[in-house]
Amino acid sequence: MYSNAIISDTVSPAAATLVELLRERAVSLPDQIAYTFLREGDGTELSITYAALDQKVRAIAAHLQALHLAGERAVLLYQPGLEFVAAFFGCLYAGMVAVPVFAPRRNASLDRVHNVSMDARAAVMLTTRPVLDNLDQDLRELPNGANSLWLATDEIPLALAERWEDRGVFADSLAFLQYTSGSTAAPRGVMLTHGNLMHNLALIHRRFGANSESRGVIWLPPYHEMGLIGGVLVPLFGGFPVVLMSPVTALQRPIRWLQAISKYRATISGGPNFAYELCLNKITPEQREGLDLNSWQVAFNGAEPVRADTLQRFSQFFAPCGFRRQAFYPCYGLAEASLFVTGSAPDQAPVTASFDRQALEQGTAHPVQTSLAAQAGRRLVSSGRPSASEQVLIVDPTNVAQAKPCAVGEIWVAGPSVARGYWNRPAESAHTFGARLANGDGPFMRTGDLGFIRDGELFVTGRLKEVIIIRGHNHYPQDIELTAANSHPLLRAGRGAAFAIENEQDEQLVLIHEVERRYEAAQLPEALAAARAAISAEHQLQVRSIVLVKAGVVPITSSGKVQRTACRGLWQAGELPVLMEA
Repeated sequence: MYSNAIISDTVSPAAATLVELLRERAVSLPDQIAYTFLREGDGTELSITYAALDQKVRAIAAHLQALHLAGERAVLLYQPGLEFVAAFFGCLYAGMVAVPVFAPRRNASLDRVHNVSMDARAAVMLTTRPVLDNLDQDLRELPNGANSLWLATDEIPLALAERWEDRGVFADSLAFLQYTSGSTAAPRGVMLTHGNLMHNLALIHRRFGANSESRGVIWLPPYHEMGLIGGVLVPLFGGFPVVLMSPVTALQRPIRWLQAISKYRATISGGPNFAYELCLNKITPEQREGLDLNSWQVAFNGAEPVRADTLQRFSQFFAPCGFRRQAFYPCYGLAEASLFVTGSAPDQAPVTASFDRQALEQGTAHPVQTSLAAQAGRRLVSSGRPSASEQVLIVDPTNVAQAKPCAVGEIWVAGPSVARGYWNRPAESAHTFGARLANGDGPFMRTGDLGFIRDGELFVTGRLKEVIIIRGHNHYPQDIELTAANSHPLLRAGRGAAFAIENEQDEQLVLIHEVERRYEAAQLPEALAAARAAISAEHQLQVRSIVLVKAGVVPITSSGKVQRTACRGLWQAGELPVLMEA
């Protein structure tokens, strides 16, 4: 337990860069298993020690140094696994800037790979021979036409490790570009330095209560900041082993995720809120019987709204397996701040509170009594508290002044974890990372997220750019989507997109929602009517149009977030394959 509004983080690692960090581990813990990857399908284990990883990394780096690529960008096009880990550190050892990108499966869209490669002005594309053989020829000709250089790092001989030269990487050197998911805008490359990352790793290590006895199980994609920083770099910083899994394995069969936690006695694991919902929806009481989750100390939950109902139901359902509600660790962060901004204390039950819904819509967090919460309240989960080295403010976007206590405003952040800016986008960088209060204080990084601070706890309420304003009241699309999903079993959880459209008089609400893969046409009118009635009852809103579509139609980002802006564009252009609309 703690009572201070600010939490101290005093971890001071000897290493100043990720290169120094891995080199130290290879010397001090050469034979310790660093990473274990569970292969998709049969779950076969592939493990690598710190010394073996360092050797492979030096071989890749030596090859890149021989090509005189220091300072250039390298796109990493890998399926999840140990080859990705080695290539990522290989870039850093060579003084290059890594650009992780999801390796698309056959027949999948290549637009994101094209756009990121072009924007980063990549000099080289790194991948494995199986991925390279699977790519279409048109992709190989991008981003720089015939001059594109492709390397299969799994074919680089280990003997090259002896040729690597430590030419110096510093705390202010760029480590990698984390391309944003693009949920509300085109993807942009966040420039993260070694110093940014080392500070954020120390912060996470301290706030998670991690130590050398910790154990991790991570299924999050490594091309996303939560998977890369939280899943690959945090264990390296703490010197503890981690088991990595394919996201496909965990999402298709979430029981495999919890089985891995049980088998490897993981103390740290987690994901976005929807991952816990998947467990509740797909794991049966019979499957639950074989799980032992009492080792799980930090079940982090972030990257999207944390639902109090999800925490309660998950805790109750898995309590027979030894899961404790105190293990839940709600947190808040974003790529522009490396990853982690706020979080709770280890082994403390999540802080939840109910607030008057109408007051929230008008910009004020007014608590309501528990007895009235069901009728008038919106139950929120705190995302924890800032640390001593990070400044978190709530700012009124209308006058750019610090908001009054318990007022809803935009979340602004400052501190050593905040990124340098967006790659090759000076105007956007100045707007996002150079924000100043009306009195001149700053600079701060605008998060684009809305929230408020109460009793030192940060409560996130929604996205500034996605807030729906109808009749002068703010409505958060995530809440409307959740209401619709809960209204009928045919509507898929987490696969709705609510947005507003403007006419000459006001804004009107539109909801696009996927139905389950197996459905009967006769169920569609019933589901549509249920969603409309629920939204009217819970939010006092009339929906102009509800559109039901097949599973997989609503666009999502690489990290699983619904792209509401893109969905609005498809609807307005008449390009959605509609099952029913009314």
